[in-house]
Amino acid sequence: MTSEQGVIRMAQMTDKSSKTDGRGTAVPRRWLLLALSAVGVTGLAAPTAGKAGENTNQLSSTGPGEFDRPLNFVVHDTPAPVQELQFADGEGKPRSLADFRGKVVLLNVWATWCLPCRKEMPTLDRLQEALGGDQFEVVALSIDRGGADAVRKFYTEIGIRHLAIHVDASGRGGVALTTYGLPTTLLIDAEGRELGRLIGPAEWDAPDMVAFLKSVIDKEGERLAAPRNKETPL
Repeated sequence: MTSEQGVIRMAQMTDKSSKTDGRGTAVPRRWLLLALSAVGVTGLAAPTAGKAGENTNQLSSTGPGEFDRPLNFVVHDTPAPVQELQFADGEGKPRSLADFRGKVVLLNVWATWCLPCRKEMPTLDRLQEALGGDQFEVVALSIDRGGADAVRKFYTEIGIRHLAIHVDASGRGGVALTTYGLPTTLLIDAEGRELGRLIGPAEWDAPDMVAFLKSVIDKEGERLAAPRNKETPL
């Protein structure tokens, strides 16, 4: 059973019978899931994540002709479709993932009340500073019910300068993306397809992570620049 399936199984079990604490008090399902999000879900990271004590940021080859990736980053064999998300920017204007077509996107679903999210946010900010541009963008999507004001206050407190504000106060985006906890980060290609994901926090500006993302950006650029194969007439 995978880690993600384990979380689903726990949720299903708590639907059928209440969990209890040491005093016999029932613990509702919603609090179980909230607890998982609040402390982060590093343990749910990829099935390929290293064992305790190992460096999970080291690189591992994914096969001939493919780019290397950090061990805790799950890369799909083939790109997967991503549901079109609707959210708002810092000014309250409607935005969607379609606005970022043509770029590789690192979509990070987070919230200001999630401690691991707060810890990794400066590394995402530095990543955007280093790689952000015409070919790549970090899209930090907050699910705070407090909206843009809550995110803006947090950004100011910790000195975030390079990340734009994006908010889905409804939380529907996380459901559509099948996220099991926060933070969850999707790597999306220039055509809006999911290349892979990482569940739990990460050091996004670590040298191996930056090298991995650069390789993805370069390969996407080469793919988009290559002439399309014309259909061969019968």
